[in-house]
Amino acid sequence: MPLHISSAPAPALRSVLTALGSPTAVREAPVAALRSHQGPLSPDHPLPLHVWDDISRAGDTPQTRLAGWSFLVRGGERAVATAEAMLTADGWMFARFCGGPYITSTEQALVQAEALSAPYQPRLLSVPELYMLTLWLHQDLDADGAEGMPAPGDLLVPLAPAPPGIAAHRPHRVADLLPRLTLRLSSAPLLAKPA
Repeated sequence: MPLHISSAPAPALRSVLTALGSPTAVREAPVAALRSHQGPLSPDHPLPLHVWDDISRAGDTPQTRLAGWSFLVRGGERAVATAEAMLTADGWMFARFCGGPYITSTEQALVQAEALSAPYQPRLLSVPELYMLTLWLHQDLDADGAEGMPAPGDLLVPLAPAPPGIAAHRPHRVADLLPRLTLRLSSAPLLAKPA
């Protein structure tokens, strides 16, 4: 089933296009694949980026907040980076270019999601407490991508690298994955306090 990609706010897209059109911004990006790419670059697959700040409150309804919009940056046939825009007091602004394994992993998860039997609205969901990023497949296709909370029947697809004990690229219902995440967090070794 096709994914229902949300439209990013026009100013967020413009900020990313401006950064991609700036030789200085691209040349100074911390992403080697972006700096070395020859040819045009274009933003693709705008995904609202939500953050789940406190999964340690077991039993609570997941509370997330919109942190920005993430775009895969295409250089020809493949994604070479992501570009993020964030909302500031002055409006939407380009935030950063990112590289690393999550680029390929995001592309792979989107292809997997396209093959599912039900349609979804894709989003990204970051879980900072576990250093984890997931593709969040929201069931409400008409929802504003910048709003809403994960519903029990929504799917989360952990991107690689996933935390130990959590399989990357395996879709999980939110209701099924939440207990595993809170267990993973509670069983993580505590860091010793400095003397």
